[in-house]
Amino acid sequence: MLRRAPALLPLLAALFSLYFIWGSTYLVIRIGVESWPPMLLAGLRFLLAGVVLLAFLLLRGEKLPSWREARNAAMIGILLLAMGNGAVTVAEHQHVPSGLAAVMVATVPLFAMCFSRLFGIATRWIEWLGIAVGLVGIILLNSAGHLAGNPWGALMILGGSLTWAFGSVWGSRIALPRGMMAGAIEMLAAGVVLLTASQLSGEHLTQTPALSGFFALGYLSLFGSVIAINSYMFLIRNVTPAIATSYAYVNPVVAVLLGIAFAGESLSGREWLALGIIVLAVVLVTLGKYIFPAKPIVKTCEP
Repeated sequence: MLRRAPALLPLLAALFSLYFIWGSTYLVIRIGVESWPPMLLAGLRFLLAGVVLLAFLLLRGEKLPSWREARNAAMIGILLLAMGNGAVTVAEHQHVPSGLAAVMVATVPLFAMCFSRLFGIATRWIEWLGIAVGLVGIILLNSAGHLAGNPWGALMILGGSLTWAFGSVWGSRIALPRGMMAGAIEMLAAGVVLLTASQLSGEHLTQTPALSGFFALGYLSLFGSVIAINSYMFLIRNVTPAIATSYAYVNPVVAVLLGIAFAGESLSGREWLALGIIVLAVVLVTLGKYIFPAKPIVKTCEP
């Protein structure tokens, strides 16, 4: 699929919002699930963001997309937001530390590379080496203290990373609404699915959420959803999946540092080692072709 090179400033702005806004959302999610049931929090986050963004676009004169484009956007929203982000929210409610959740999500580019291969994109040895290194990091991380005591949380985040990676690669190859309309429909679909799941699972508020809970909901809706998700949709339409998912090896650093600074989280030496191994693996997958460029193939001309 051919992509036009995006202007540098929008590209940098989109990457900045993903690197730092999404890096901070792991801590904010942890704060939020102290006041809200996890699927209710995630569902309200996306429903509020989707309604606000859709209303803004319609008031600005934007037209609704075709049924095919809207259906595709809804499916991407379910894969990325309802299943991918929803899994992270539920896992943090089960006391998976925010920094470690971000490290687990750093596997997204590894899975995206595998799905890219299934869609016919050629892969190189350095990328497969990155896959192997990443698996070592995940095994080491899961054997450490925090995730070893919560294997379901670890599996939940890995499953969410799989659906996010598949949705990212597939979303770059199907017809989606133009501009921010894609993000609005994706968030609406995810919000409806998550709120339905919340209701079916019996989630309910036992008391009025704290002020910090409302702050978390507002931050996740505006910054983590309206701004960051539309930045991500801009990237997956204009750059390769490797670049679009490169946020995954910056987010863990941001999330870990914020978790240590503001939430009293800590990592063992083994978990720091696992973090480094996973980041190395993602760098190999996303930047390997620049570090180890392929040698040109020279063919001789026969007379």
